Amino acid sequence: MIYLSHTITPDTPTYGNRNKVKLNKKSSIANGDVANDSFLETTVHVGTHIDFPYHFYENGQTIEDYDADFWFFNKPLFVEIEPKSEVVFTELIEVLEQCQQKDCDILIVKTGICHQRHDSIFWEKNYGFDPKLYEYLVAKYPGLRIFGFDSISVSSILHRDIGREAHRRFLDPSRPVLLLEDMDLTSISSGVHIKSIIVSPLRIENCDGSPCTVFAELA
Repeated sequence: MIYLSHTITPDTPTYGNRNKVKLNKKSSIANGDVANDSFLETTVHVGTHIDFPYHFYENGQTIEDYDADFWFFNKPLFVEIEPKSEVVFTELIEVLEQCQQKDCDILIVKTGICHQRHDSIFWEKNYGFDPKLYEYLVAKYPGLRIFGFDSISVSSILHRDIGREAHRRFLDPSRPVLLLEDMDLTSISSGVHIKSIIVSPLRIENCDGSPCTVFAELA
C-alpha cells in the first residue's frame, strides 16, 4: 500500500496561491499546557482534495449523497502523459486509445507537474483539462466515478474560462465525475499496476469540497 495524497502543511500551494494554510497550536505541552491542541484554518480545496458538484451547482451533490462503498475502487486506471500545452486534450486521448483496459471506475493521470510542486510553476502555470474530455471519458468508461490527476486543478490558471467550463462538465449533477485534484503521483510511473484505490475524504457537511487521503494497493 502507498499514499497518493499529500500531507497538508503551512507551505501547501493553493490555486493561484491565493489561500494560505494556517496551523496554530492553541495549547502546547512544551509551554506547560496539559496537552497539544492545534487549530487548522484553510480552504477545503487544499492539498489532495475532492471537488463535489456543489462546488459549481447550487443543487449539486455533497458528501452526504455518497455511500461508504462509493470510495472503494477496484478497477483503477493509471496513465502517464506528456502535456503539449496548458490545456490537456489530444495527448490524453491518444494514450487512452492505446490502453488495453476496457473499463475503469477511477482514472488517474500523471502529467509530471507533481515533481515541480515546490516551484511557482505549479500554481502559476498548472496544467488543466479540456471540457470535451468529459464526453469522451463517460462514453469510453461508463462506470467512471472519479477523475484524478497531479495538477492543482482541472482548471489551468492561464485559461480560467476553459477551466470553469471543465468544472461544470465534470461536476454536472445529472452525471457527475468527481474531480480529485493535486494528487501525489511522484512515486509511480508508467508500467506500475494499481490493484485498488481507496479515497478517504473528510466528511464535512454541506460542503463543496474536501481534503482527502488516498491509498493505493499495488499489484
